[in-house]
Amino acid sequence: MELLVDAGFGTIEIRARRPYRLLDPERYGIEKPVLLESLEVAAIKDPVPADGPCVFTGRTAIYFGSRSSFDDGDGHLLTRDMPMSVCDKTAKKMQDLQRDDILVTDSTWFYDGGGCC
Repeated sequence: MELLVDAGFGTIEIRARRPYRLLDPERYGIEKPVLLESLEVAAIKDPVPADGPCVFTGRTAIYFGSRSSFDDGDGHLLTRDMPMSVCDKTAKKMQDLQRDDILVTDSTWFYDGGGCC
């Protein structure tokens, strides 16, 4: 990912992650099995934001509070009960708020667009 960011890609979408081979200790002389995976990536050459690139790995944020929506004041508007795709950077910001009425999912490693940034 770092190489893509260094090349000027400010938005990176991980569209799929698939295992394709396992290296086992007996045949490859290694301590433990190594799973090799492939990533399907779409990288968009837009400016890298000052606070870092937007890397989408299939995370979502869901607001379920008493109001109809939640605005984090940073351009992210969450409509109550509606999952919104968020980049990893925004997911971390939402988690750092430590709100009981926002759920942030782990990465699914599948992203199909419609994100926050």
